[in-house]
Amino acid sequence: MKELDIHLDVFEGPIDLLIHLIRKNNLDIYDIPIAQITSEYLEYLDIMKSLNLEIAGEFLVMASTLMQIKAKLLLPSQVDSETGEKGPDPRGRLVNMIEEYQRYKGASKSLEERFASYKDVFYRGSPVFTNEEKFLDLEFFVFVEAVKRAFARLPDAVAVEGESYPLEPRIDKILDLLGKKEWVLLDDVFATETARQGVITCFIALLELVKQRRIMARQDDACGEVRIYLRPEPAAPAAATEQPAPGAPAGE
Repeated sequence: MKELDIHLDVFEGPIDLLIHLIRKNNLDIYDIPIAQITSEYLEYLDIMKSLNLEIAGEFLVMASTLMQIKAKLLLPSQVDSETGEKGPDPRGRLVNMIEEYQRYKGASKSLEERFASYKDVFYRGSPVFTNEEKFLDLEFFVFVEAVKRAFARLPDAVAVEGESYPLEPRIDKILDLLGKKEWVLLDDVFATETARQGVITCFIALLELVKQRRIMARQDDACGEVRIYLRPEPAAPAAATEQPAPGAPAGE
C-alpha cells in the first residue's frame, strides 16, 4: 500500500504545541510536570509522522530540550554551601521562553484581529455581535489531537495488502454528514474508520475541504468540543431590474 505524502504549511511551532498540551491538561506553567509533557509531546510527533507531515527541525530540537530538562530533574539538586538554597530550576528557561512567546503572539494576534475587524468598517455607536460570530480560532494541534483519539479507538486489525483509501469518498462522506445535520463533531468524522490509513485519509479530506472553503470548524471554549459546519454559500448578487426607456409604453 502506497503511503500518502502530505505537504502542509503548519504555522504552529513547538512552543505552540507545548502551550496546547499545558492548556489541555490544565497545568500550571510554573510547575510543569516535565515527564508527562515530554511523553505527550513525543506522542504528538509520532502522530505527525504517521500523517507524513513534514516536521521542522525546531520540533526535534524542542524534544531534545525537554529530554535534557527531564534528565536534569532526575539528578540531585545542587545546594549552595553558603546560603543553603537550591540551584536554579532546570525548567526556568523553558518557562521564560513560553511566557515571552505568549506575549509576542498575543500582541501580534491582537493587532491582526483589530486590523481585520476595523478595516473599512465604521460603526455608529457600539457594535453588537451575534453568538455565531463569537468563536475561538482553532489550533492545528486540535486536529492532530482528534487523529490521536481516532487511532486509539481503532481495533487491533491487520492491514490488508492492496486495500485502497481514496480521498473523494471521504470528502463525500463528510459533506453527506453535514447535509443531514447543521453540524457534526470533529470526532464523528473519524468514527466509521477501522484502519489508520482511513483515519489519515479523513484527515486529508478535512484539510482539503477547509482549503476549498467549503467547511469551517468552531470551538466555543478552549479545549471544548470542535464542531464542523458547512460554510454558507455567498449570496448571489440581486438581478438588476430593467427600466423601460423614457417615453416607452409600459408592459401589460
